[in-house]
Amino acid sequence: MTLLPPPPLRTDLRTDLGNAFAHHSMSVRVPKILEEVSARNPDYPQSVHDSIARLRDDVRGDRPLPPLGFPSPDAPEWEAALAERAGETWLATDWFFAENYVYRCLMIAVRYWEDGRDPFSPAKHEELAGAGLWSDLHRALGLAAASDRERIAALLMGALWGNRVDLSYAVGVAFGATGDGADLLCDDRAPAADRLLVPRGDVHVVTDNMGSELSMDLVLADALLAQAGARVSLHVKMHPTFVSDAVAADVWTLLAALRARGGVEAALADRLRQAWRERRLRVLPDPFWNGPRFLWDRPVRLARELDSATMVVLKGDANYRRAVGDGLWPANTTFAEATGYLPAPMVALRTMKSDAIVGLPADQMKRLDGADRDWRINGRRGVIQSR
Repeated sequence: MTLLPPPPLRTDLRTDLGNAFAHHSMSVRVPKILEEVSARNPDYPQSVHDSIARLRDDVRGDRPLPPLGFPSPDAPEWEAALAERAGETWLATDWFFAENYVYRCLMIAVRYWEDGRDPFSPAKHEELAGAGLWSDLHRALGLAAASDRERIAALLMGALWGNRVDLSYAVGVAFGATGDGADLLCDDRAPAADRLLVPRGDVHVVTDNMGSELSMDLVLADALLAQAGARVSLHVKMHPTFVSDAVAADVWTLLAALRARGGVEAALADRLRQAWRERRLRVLPDPFWNGPRFLWDRPVRLARELDSATMVVLKGDANYRRAVGDGLWPANTTFAEATGYLPAPMVALRTMKSDAIVGLPADQMKRLDGADRDWRINGRRGVIQSR
């Protein structure tokens, strides 16, 4: 299988002082997240707490990137990238690599590969216990629409704003899981809905966060599976990362919670479980989604799945960066130009939590810069971009 070349050049973001937000994320936000892991898991052995603290101090102190550690079932995803960065430090490397790798190092610190315990489970369960997720889900399930096209378009909007609820980024969570057109910077719902409703569709959803966002993804998946002959694949992370990113176990935890609620929520869970039994719904973990590579460098195993899809639905900020490259693009670069390497149609549902963005006119970005200097990073605004 021949993969198409990567998108055109951009200026990549790094963790040094060249990009203030990337530097702040690695030097301040990430160490705080590591401290919270220890605080929320007080029953970890002292040796695990010590390993977490050592990782925190290494990041904060800008020490050299460590080796993978052992066990390393995902070593092929990391070995080449680590060799390319030999001698680099946490605060002097490319940001996309560093952000993903710190969570990979956390898995060694907490001995995840040995006991399978999710260090972010307390935060995930706390969101499931809250009222916000369930009220938004109930509203989505009761959505009335004049046509399938209008319903899918509305569910795409819900799936977008659900991406605000990212437990690694409290700034975005503050805006809530509902939004309006004023915060939507690009709206390609109409063409995306048309493509999603192609008969016997094969839709691949690259998921982001567990909880509120995943619940909206499941409602969307259910609506798509109602079409005759349709199949939906949920791509999830191989191991916990970015606090609330979904792993396979999270899908089943959420389905169990839906079932326990009774009513329309239980009916949704039953339909999805039946679709899974019939192989019309799939849950597909892969280490690529935790790794340092961009989507144009996807492994052949994923290319076989994604490249022939009737639509790839790409969720969230990190997946957006994986698709377009984690950098600052020339003005007026289009989404199609940045992602043209992927043969399949694609729609990105992304709330803005980092600087990388394509597909917005230069004059629109200039107005946004004047109105809100943090519009790229504060999680308020979103895009629905398709091609």
